[in-house]
Amino acid sequence: MTATNLSVGFGVPGRWGRALRITGDVLVVLVCWSLGAVLIGVGLDEAPGQRADGWIALDALLGLVCTPLLFLRRRRPVLVAGVLVLASVLSLAVAVASVVAVFSVAVRRRWPTAATVTAASAAAGLTQSALWPDPGLAWWLLVLSQVGILLPVLAWGMYVRSRRELAASWREQAVRARAEQELRAEQARTVERSRIAREMHDVLAHRISLVSMHAGALELRLEGSGDPEVVNSAATIRRSAHAALEDLRDILGVLRQSVEPAAVPRPQPTLADLPELVAEVSSLGFTVDLDVRLPDLALVPEALGRTAFRVVQEALTNVRKHASGHRVRVLVEGRRGRSLLVSVVDQPLGSGPVPVVVGAAPVSGFGLVGLAERVALVGGRLRSGPLGAGFEVCARMPWPR
Repeated sequence: MTATNLSVGFGVPGRWGRALRITGDVLVVLVCWSLGAVLIGVGLDEAPGQRADGWIALDALLGLVCTPLLFLRRRRPVLVAGVLVLASVLSLAVAVASVVAVFSVAVRRRWPTAATVTAASAAAGLTQSALWPDPGLAWWLLVLSQVGILLPVLAWGMYVRSRRELAASWREQAVRARAEQELRAEQARTVERSRIAREMHDVLAHRISLVSMHAGALELRLEGSGDPEVVNSAATIRRSAHAALEDLRDILGVLRQSVEPAAVPRPQPTLADLPELVAEVSSLGFTVDLDVRLPDLALVPEALGRTAFRVVQEALTNVRKHASGHRVRVLVEGRRGRSLLVSVVDQPLGSGPVPVVVGAAPVSGFGLVGLAERVALVGGRLRSGPLGAGFEVCARMPWPR
C-alpha cells in the first residue's frame, strides 16, 4: 500500500482535512522547536563549558533550519528522516524532530525501512553522546535510553500503519461488495427484462399471426373479383405482419444470445431503403411525396442512414395514426462534411381521395422521445411541432467526411 493511501489526515476529507493537517504540522514544528530549546538548555546546565558558543549557535541554527522539514514528512518520509538524523549528530535541537521523522517512516513505509531508519537514529544519538560525553552518565544508560525511546516509537508507528491498512482494506471490501451488489441487481433486471420480452413475443406473435392470416384470407377471397385497392391493402397488411414477426424473432434471438447461439440477424434498413418504405405507405392509400436531393442514398454512412430512415419511418407512422387524411412530403438533402437534413411534413389533403385504412392505432406517447434520443446519439438535433394545419418532424445530423 502506498504512502498516499496511508496519509489520510485526521480522517476529514476536502478543505477541512487539509486545514487540519497544516495546523497539526505547525503545532508539531513549534513543539519540536520548544523541546529542542529545552534540550539545549539542559545540556548547558549539566555540562557547562563543554561546548563552545559557536557550537551552541550552530546547534540552534540547525534546529531552526531542519525542523520545518517535518512539513514534508508525508511526501518524503525517508529523505526527511535521513536529513534530520544526520543533523541530530551535531544538534540537540533536532533530536525531537528526528524522533518524529522516525515515527513518520514507521507509519508510511514497511518495517525493513522503518527498522533501518530507527537504527540510524539510535546510532546518531550515541555518536552525539560520544562527541560531547556526560561524565555522570554511563554508556549502558545511553544505549538503554536510545532503545527505550526509539523502540516504542517504531512499534507505535507500525501499529498505526497496520490500523490504516486494515481500514483501507475494509473500505475496499465495502466498495467491492457494493459493486457486486449492483452487478447482481443489474443481472436480475436483465433476466427479468428477457423474461418479459419473451412473454411479449409470445403474445404479440400470436396476435400478429392472426392479423396476417386474416389479411391473407381476405386477399385470396377478393382476388380477381374485389376492389383492386382493397386487395392491395390486404396484401400490404399481410406483408407488414410477416415483417413484424421477423423483427420479433430477431429481438428474441438477441435476448437469448447468452444462453444459445442466435441466428444471423437480418440487415437493418438504411437510407437506401427509403423509397421502398414510401412505396409501402403509399400502397395503403396515403399520398406521400418523396423529394431526395442527394445523388445516391447509398452514399450516406450506414449508422447515419439508419437513423434518418427511422426518423422518416416514425414520422410516417404518426401520420397514419393521427392524420390519415393528410398529404405527406418527405425531404432528404445534405452534403458530405456538413450535415444531413431529413424533414417530414404533413398537410391537409383538401378534397383529395380518402385513404382506405381508417381507425386510430394505439398511442404510446414515446415515439418522438425515443426518436430524439436516437438522433442525439449521432450528434444531431430533432425538431417537431405544428406547422400550419399540419405537423413537421425535422432532424439535422452531422455528416462526416
